[in-house]
Amino acid sequence: MPPIRMYATGVCPYCVQAERLLRAKGVTAIDKIRVDQDPAQRAEMMAKSGRRTVPQIWIGDTHVGGYDDLVALDRAGKLAPLLAGG
Repeated sequence: MPPIRMYATGVCPYCVQAERLLRAKGVTAIDKIRVDQDPAQRAEMMAKSGRRTVPQIWIGDTHVGGYDDLVALDRAGKLAPLLAGG
């Protein structure tokens, strides 16, 4: 399974839902970066993603986007292959 990185905040319900969906898909490790605790991390997230909102999720080198993007990927049947490294 490729590494998973998620930029999040401590009070974001979409971050919680994204993590819940990933765990339901068998993900055991998520590199969660709290942008509410470190403004430099938020700036890094915005530079990498071009977005201001959380969560911002990467699976390996692929930028998935936010929670809605993650759900859309799952419904399209493309999340499982991405998690499998394909």
